[in-house]
Amino acid sequence: MNARADTLSLYLTHRPALIDYAAHITGCRARAEDVVQDAWLRFGDRLDDSLAIHNPVAYLYRVVRNLAYDLTRRLATERRQPDGHDALDGLEGKDAGPERQVAGQHELQALSDALAELPERTRLAFEMHRLGGFTLQQIAETLGVSTALVHQLVHDALAHCMERLER
Repeated sequence: MNARADTLSLYLTHRPALIDYAAHITGCRARAEDVVQDAWLRFGDRLDDSLAIHNPVAYLYRVVRNLAYDLTRRLATERRQPDGHDALDGLEGKDAGPERQVAGQHELQALSDALAELPERTRLAFEMHRLGGFTLQQIAETLGVSTALVHQLVHDALAHCMERLER
């Protein structure tokens, strides 16, 4: 067998474990599959280099880890609002007019209704994280689930609430 066939066999053998590894970092299996595919492409490009890889499995895990963390950081940066300080300055203070107070009360009621529609575990994870200040790891330990599942629950709850507020 040639070197490329050996590395393809190595990749296919370790692919499920690499996806699990990347999914733990990214919190999303689909993103993890993209990361592993990208890692394979980079790994394949590396075969053409004159430098030999002494431990290809460890190297592949390292590439997956680096790409997964890069993706996670990039997504977190994209989620942040670039002009957040300006948005805070534009918020009205305690002296908001009666129209704004009524609108705020309607938004709070809509949010309360949206939270009540959620499954209990999803609502609890959301409230613990967003209102209680708990970390995803602390919530996972409390609920007896994985951190990735807690991340998904909080994300689902947030998406549900935003959808209800947009109505």
